[in-house]
Amino acid sequence: MISDWLELSPKVKHADAEAMLIIASRCWQIDQIKEVNQLKMLRAFTTQRVAAHHLAGSTGYGYNDAGREKLEQIFAAITGSEAALFRPHFMSGTHALTVALFGLLRPGHTLLCATGRPYDTLAGVIGLEGAQSHGSLAEFGVHYRQLELQDGQPDLDAITAAAPNATILYLQRSRGYASRPALLPAHIEAAAKAAKAANPAIYVVVDNCYGEFVDTREPTEYGADLIVGSLIKNPGGGIAPSGGYIAGKAKLVELCAHRLSAPGVGAEVGSMPGDVTRQLYLGLYNAPAATAEALKAGAYAATLFEQLGYETHPKWYHQRGDIITAITMGDAEQLKTLCRGIQAMSPVDSAAAPEPWPMPGYDNDVIMAAGAFTQGSSIELSCDAPMRPPYTAYLQGGLNFAASRAAILAAANLLFAQPGPARYWKGEG
Repeated sequence: MISDWLELSPKVKHADAEAMLIIASRCWQIDQIKEVNQLKMLRAFTTQRVAAHHLAGSTGYGYNDAGREKLEQIFAAITGSEAALFRPHFMSGTHALTVALFGLLRPGHTLLCATGRPYDTLAGVIGLEGAQSHGSLAEFGVHYRQLELQDGQPDLDAITAAAPNATILYLQRSRGYASRPALLPAHIEAAAKAAKAANPAIYVVVDNCYGEFVDTREPTEYGADLIVGSLIKNPGGGIAPSGGYIAGKAKLVELCAHRLSAPGVGAEVGSMPGDVTRQLYLGLYNAPAATAEALKAGAYAATLFEQLGYETHPKWYHQRGDIITAITMGDAEQLKTLCRGIQAMSPVDSAAAPEPWPMPGYDNDVIMAAGAFTQGSSIELSCDAPMRPPYTAYLQGGLNFAASRAAILAAANLLFAQPGPARYWKGEG
């Protein structure tokens, strides 16, 4: 029993018991999704005849790297794509998105974002007002138009009106640091259909970060031409040390490959040195299970904090579009306390005390609890937030539910602790 291990106030202990009862049916549903995705994964591995020699790395230019090519064929298969780039050469999800946008857009083209202002780190990529520009799309003559969501969903009428003059319809699946919900498959499919009906030549590009394997299908299976994401989130399974992916229509992936490497070189180069190839294979294979654990942690956190009087979204019973749970603290100090509690129960750097800092690419100071084995890995339990009202924490990840539950409980308990030194484990001094 977890109460045998942790120092819990009666209030938090009761909320934990209630939360575990409430989410039982949801955890069963999550396991059904995991089973489908894991079997899809296993089928892709066996169909592609993965062998031990594919796990070996390469050096130099990486010409004829059979392991790299096989890995990308597997990822394409499980996402319903024609082709994919699945590589450690992407430094982050933002880098992968940048490569995709610069790969597809040319001077005079228009990028149409139908999910409001994009995630903070893309402001400089696009060249949005107020962002520092160091070679943005705007500097290269790419136009930008933004459509706001209507009741948390893409505005189909606005998309229909704007799509004829756009090259890309861009959809950000996850909420980022916004109050809106993550997009669901039905939302993405409807937006893609509306855009294609108005302009058959438009490319539908989905920022799929945090959304991989939360459902049994990916956006490329219901309307997207291209999906883009990070390997230190869901698809890396907590094992990939770095990287990102681009997957979808073969001609579009090819254009992106020439932007990742060099025009005329494309996907033919890119060595996978050391043990990185094996880590990417193992991480991808483990991704459905890791994502399921993160979804359970999210449902639990939403329910626990709701029991304790905080506003959370999505609720445990909501269909999820990503692994993120928003917890509105309403107060800067409570937000800091929550993040510090998560950090104190992390397997790495538990002695650290998070402080807000001016994180590159963000307009506000950001506080981040992330005691992860891989720096910045959001599939591992983390909790971060911009320091601005209403002081909403964004909790994501959790490689296993038991440890995630313990960290979430300890952080919650810290909010209700009596003055004095913080205690987490029973028997601490």
